[in-house]
Amino acid sequence: MDGQKSIIRYQTAEYGCVRVKLAEVMEARGITRNRLRTLTGVKYDVIDRYYKGSNVALADLDFLAKVCYVLDCEISDLLEYQPPQAFS
Repeated sequence: MDGQKSIIRYQTAEYGCVRVKLAEVMEARGITRNRLRTLTGVKYDVIDRYYKGSNVALADLDFLAKVCYVLDCEISDLLEYQPPQAFS
């Protein structure tokens, strides 16, 4: 190949992951999940899933845009790529 990495045969521990940092941003701003639900109109279970960072296989860009607007933050404040060595 031309110097690019391929992930076809790799496992998650080999290429890293994306960590959701919604809980950290909300806590820093003093916002509860119920308050974020009220401000965004998003269902509590969706917010809770992102808050806990569990079962988030696909990013909902509409949800993330609403959160960025309401919390006045950047997408990089909410999502962080962790390379393989940091993930394991």
